[in-house]
Amino acid sequence: MTRVIHTGDTHLGYRQYHRPERKRDFLDAFQQVADDAVDGDVDAVVHAGDLFHDRRPDLGEIMGALSVLRTLESAGIPFLAVVGNHEAKRSGQWLDLYESLGLARRLGPEPVVVGDTAFYGLDFVPRSRRDAFEPDFAPHDADHAALVTHGLFEPFDFGEWDTCEITEPADVAFDAVLLGDNHHPETAQVGDTWVTYCGSTERASAAEREERGYNLVEFDGDVDIRRRGIDTREFVFVDAELGECEGTERVRQRVAQYNLEDAVVVVTIEGDGDPVTPATIEEQALESGALVARVTDRRETPEESAREVSFADPDDAVRERVRDLGLSTAARDIDETVRESKVADSNVDSEVESHVRDLVEDGDPSLFETAPVSAAAAPANDEGVPGEDDSGSADSDGDTASAATDDDSASGEADDDSGSAEADGEAVDGTLEDFV
Repeated sequence: MTRVIHTGDTHLGYRQYHRPERKRDFLDAFQQVADDAVDGDVDAVVHAGDLFHDRRPDLGEIMGALSVLRTLESAGIPFLAVVGNHEAKRSGQWLDLYESLGLARRLGPEPVVVGDTAFYGLDFVPRSRRDAFEPDFAPHDADHAALVTHGLFEPFDFGEWDTCEITEPADVAFDAVLLGDNHHPETAQVGDTWVTYCGSTERASAAEREERGYNLVEFDGDVDIRRRGIDTREFVFVDAELGECEGTERVRQRVAQYNLEDAVVVVTIEGDGDPVTPATIEEQALESGALVARVTDRRETPEESAREVSFADPDDAVRERVRDLGLSTAARDIDETVRESKVADSNVDSEVESHVRDLVEDGDPSLFETAPVSAAAAPANDEGVPGEDDSGSADSDGDTASAATDDDSASGEADDDSGSAEADGEAVDGTLEDFV
């Protein structure tokens, strides 16, 4: 029997809503997973990608992850992982650093056997490279096999890649495919293979209302997948359906019904009624002890059919407009680099030039095609999943994999290049000094 924790999308370093407390929350959630692994005496922790929120984590984020991994190492619990789209670099990966320190194992086509289960890995594969992808997994002699990978897969909603295109041509019969990228936990059976998303460990979007957590997966003849929750900062969701002649006062009454101390408060206004000033509601929530307050008015007005955006978060207004422009994938990538990613102003020109060169070399003309306005206007989360609102770049291809979403860039931070002084093309030789 082999029992592992399947986790992923920890997004360390995400300074959501510009708040350092939220950045700490993401690290605390990852630490909880490690603590549960030690307390539960599992055989391994398997991470399905997006350990970091950005491919340029700062030193504090690198050391924070190192501290969590040392918790596992001290307990003799291996940490097996793949690289996700958010953290992927053009050459050496941050996961390689932790592997060189004996704190992690980067999964690949060769099996890593834990107990009686062989684990394989596949890093995030950009859409432009999937047609040419051919699985080449080495054989094993364990009782079970599992593939760990990152991306949006069928048969789940928003799937972009059929899981069977990986599993069926492979010479290895997988009992389970352990996925990351979709922050919503889901499980399905495809033929004889269980396919499961573990979900994220913290809420990277206000659309992620469900409890955060991870999967506990047991291989013992059959595959048993069970959900485990973790304690995260409370998000208070206040849904106000206004009737005729109702307005700000009715919304204030709804907000006052909740304990908002240290919570992230998300107010959604729908229905009819009078105009509501979001800043007034946000001020009330903050005065009641909320850490963050955001108000979204989804009602249509005579002036506009799009949702009203709070002036308390002007980044959302900019992103909404960018989504409405129908930009190509390449254009949205460049917009992300210029406007949102952690790239120092002095490096933007060279970064954009390098990225455009990479896109051209990929040879995928679809990246430069104008997106349909209806699709461009659909909100996306930080994985490009439609229907989640806090996204920065709608790039679902992920070639650059920087994907710095939501609030990071507009906060006025001076940490743009603090995570890495290296050029993307430099090799990794396994010492911390080479990464920071």
